[in-house]
Amino acid sequence: MSHNTFGHLFRVTTWGESHGAALGCVVDGCPPGIRFTRAEIQHELDRRRPGKSRFVTQRREPDEVEILSGFVPEDDGETMVTTGTPVSMLIRNVDQRSKDYGEIARQYRPGHADYTYQMKYGLRDYRGGGRSSARETAARVAAGALARKVVPGMVVRGALVSVGVKDIDRSRWNWNFVEDPQNPFFTPDPDSVPVFTEYLDSIRKAGSSVGAVIEIVAEGVPAGLGAPIYAKLDQEIASNLMSINAVKGVEIGNGFEAARITGEENADEMRIGNDGNAVFLSNKAGGILGGISTGQEIVARFAVKPTSSILTPRKSIDLDGRDVDVMTKGRHDPCVGIRAVPIGEAMVACAIADHYLRHRGQTGR
Repeated sequence: MSHNTFGHLFRVTTWGESHGAALGCVVDGCPPGIRFTRAEIQHELDRRRPGKSRFVTQRREPDEVEILSGFVPEDDGETMVTTGTPVSMLIRNVDQRSKDYGEIARQYRPGHADYTYQMKYGLRDYRGGGRSSARETAARVAAGALARKVVPGMVVRGALVSVGVKDIDRSRWNWNFVEDPQNPFFTPDPDSVPVFTEYLDSIRKAGSSVGAVIEIVAEGVPAGLGAPIYAKLDQEIASNLMSINAVKGVEIGNGFEAARITGEENADEMRIGNDGNAVFLSNKAGGILGGISTGQEIVARFAVKPTSSILTPRKSIDLDGRDVDVMTKGRHDPCVGIRAVPIGEAMVACAIADHYLRHRGQTGR
């Protein structure tokens, strides 16, 4: 199986399966001299970790990261400094329940990659989907925690902006609330918590699932990153986000809304600021023009489909060519989009870090 690597200079390879002994990543191309701690990597993994509320899968994985290579320790015993060699990180699986999947070993789950994997490789790992499982994304989050350190001053944050048919009120947007321990949804709108709670409880009790939309905002990104033709920054952000399990759509800035408005409404007008530099009067382009960053906030949104593993029986077929009804047992998210927030942040951070290094290599600044 090929294509387990993404990025050009900041290059990430992930490995491992949902029900294997462990999974992890190798980050090749991380510059030397980047200071980080294991706690910083662990913090991001804890944000993605399963079993934190009744609205996500109840699989109990501590997701404790082991950092195996690519650093030298500082005297404080906590800080690590990258050496420029590959950084390898490992996360052990400790709560696999492969028996939960025994009944579907020969059945194709509707909405999953079971059928396409079988068609491509002639076999598949039915235990949680193997490499196609969202469990693989833990390794991306670990890599993304390191990517955040590459671009000086960059801050990447994400938030859940809709669940199924329920939307947040943007007038109540509060970044601080996103990380509030009493907020199980990564929502920036405090008033949306009881709405999402009631809605998802009804979905969960019905044995069904719903999708979600996540918004990622990157601040402190310098102007000039990206290239105008085949390495557009928005192109590669979109590619990274589309690679996340269950993502079915990506938009940059105002995205599809741009097709509904006039050129006058859509243009991000400019003026000269007091410091002599350009000031944009709006940011409908999402911080990227012609594939190159403007220095404004980079804004990306992605849509996550409903979790395909549901208790409601669905029509399908099996390996023996028979029609079957499939009901997926096990521990699954009623809305997989909730835990996609830190994953989206990681993939955007990796794309920007990669382009930062490519820009520095080409221009020397």
